[in-house]
Amino acid sequence: MTDTLLRLHQNSYYFFSIVLFIIGFHTMLTHNNLIKKIIGMNIMDTSIFLFFVAIGYVRGGRAPILEPGAGHAYINPLPSALILTGIVVAVSVTAYALSLVVKLYRHYGTIDAEEIMRLRGGETL
Repeated sequence: MTDTLLRLHQNSYYFFSIVLFIIGFHTMLTHNNLIKKIIGMNIMDTSIFLFFVAIGYVRGGRAPILEPGAGHAYINPLPSALILTGIVVAVSVTAYALSLVVKLYRHYGTIDAEEIMRLRGGETL
């Protein structure tokens, strides 16, 4: 039991990123409110960001600034740099999705996905 708890503690970043992804995925699947779906998508994005930053982390590592004669382990900066780009893209997609929700609300008067499908004459699940 203690070995399992120790491994869970050592890999807590991975565990929490999986939990966050499941929460976001569940939110996207179970809610009809478009704003809640966007929030679920953002929670999923955050979990992926946490996962990739955790991959680049080295326990006891230092910033990758080379010093003469130093023999330290360095943290990989590539995942962090890629995540900065991912964050910019995620914010842009969120802003675009929210602008579409505003347009849908102005046109249909609701942000419920099933209600919009009913008003359009489509079949709901």
